[in-house]
Amino acid sequence: MNRTSNRLTFAVLATGAGVFSMLQSLIAPALPTVQHAMHTSQSTVTWVMTAYLLSASVFTPILGRVGDLVGKKRTLVAVLAALVLGCLLAALAPNITVLIVARVIQGIGGALFPLSFGIIRDEFPAVRVSPSISNLSAVIAAGGGFGMVLAGPIVGALDYRWLFWLPVGVVALAALAALRYVPESPNRGEGSVNWLGAGLLSAWLVALLLPISQASVWGWGSMRVNLLLVAAVVLFALWIRSESRSASPLIDLKVMRLRAVWTTNTAALLFGAGMYAVWSFLPGFAQTPSSAGYGFGSSVTGAGLLMLPMLVAMFCSGVLSGRLQPIVGAKALLVTGAALGAAACAILAGWHGQQWQIAFAAGVFGLGIGLAFASMANLIVHSVPAEQTGAATGMNANIRTIGGSLGAAVMSSLVTGNLQASGLPAESGYTEGFALLAVLCLAASFAALLVPARSAVRQATAVSEVAQPALVSERVGR
Repeated sequence: MNRTSNRLTFAVLATGAGVFSMLQSLIAPALPTVQHAMHTSQSTVTWVMTAYLLSASVFTPILGRVGDLVGKKRTLVAVLAALVLGCLLAALAPNITVLIVARVIQGIGGALFPLSFGIIRDEFPAVRVSPSISNLSAVIAAGGGFGMVLAGPIVGALDYRWLFWLPVGVVALAALAALRYVPESPNRGEGSVNWLGAGLLSAWLVALLLPISQASVWGWGSMRVNLLLVAAVVLFALWIRSESRSASPLIDLKVMRLRAVWTTNTAALLFGAGMYAVWSFLPGFAQTPSSAGYGFGSSVTGAGLLMLPMLVAMFCSGVLSGRLQPIVGAKALLVTGAALGAAACAILAGWHGQQWQIAFAAGVFGLGIGLAFASMANLIVHSVPAEQTGAATGMNANIRTIGGSLGAAVMSSLVTGNLQASGLPAESGYTEGFALLAVLCLAASFAALLVPARSAVRQATAVSEVAQPALVSERVGR
């Protein structure tokens, strides 16, 4: 591929992945509006988020593996088409049931992450793979931030349905562009999809994530939560047995046992817990009326603007990480990113009386997210065989989501576990929650230290060796 084709392919991949990432957070601030418009209960409207989470968790690794086997471009176009359908159905949904079904269909778009990383690895010149993965990771991270910032103005100026109407046209154009301009990757895995493994993977993920996401409604000690968690353990054991005996496993467990992979996934689990919890609860903290003794009584739009420093910082640091990796290495960037996340949560725990303190902490956390996202993706991509890229990066994204669900659930328990007479959460719940998130992010930084070290000099030399023939070829072409 020439440079122009690379840029066009990247634009298509970034558009699809960015929109999907934005849809993760775009609807969250509008849930009260959706609840009122559709005359439903708070417990029911939370399924708009839960259904999306469960669907993405199931489809991300499975379709990542399908792409490895049958072709990443073909799978990418199909996933983009499903995302268009899900957004269209959500925009037209006459009731909450249809909206939840639409969110399940949108969750298929989670496969855009591993498919995009795989296409970059297969199609881009070696010298451009790490920077491109870093840039795409920055877009994915920033997409979640854009969702929080844009939700309020869109709902205020138009209607919550436009949260889905606007992505329809963008993703449709991306699907057409992918069909025309994205090349089909030559690297294919061998064998077929292990559908038994796919079914067991889906089952244990649902059995794990469903009680975690609904525990605040059902109660941590309820029979439903306990039975589902036990089922998750049993189904996970059956999945491990099925995959280890399969001639064509959905997830190659030998790859998952590579030191660079399991240490990166551990860091992803811990850092994901902190990241998603901050995304979920920091806007709510800002919107708490000052009569509670804390908070600023911000509107949805105002709370989103407080998150703007995070959005800018995560995009800039994600792009910058691609330039830094050949010098310092992806491991150092992951360690630093997680440590910045820990510092930001510590700031939130100790200093949150002024809006500038919230904005500053959000900016620091954004720097950490940008570095961590890009480095995790690069560590996984460069540690697994090309034909396992989709499945391995899909599982990394999944593990980060599982961590996010755990972090959000624990934070919810702390925040809602001690209420004031007014019904608002006590300040101590947020303080203790942010302190715990700081510990989790710090643990992620320590986990990242276990990633096998690669000499920065060797990395820079390897990049230079690949770059020189590319530069010579480019000059000759001119």
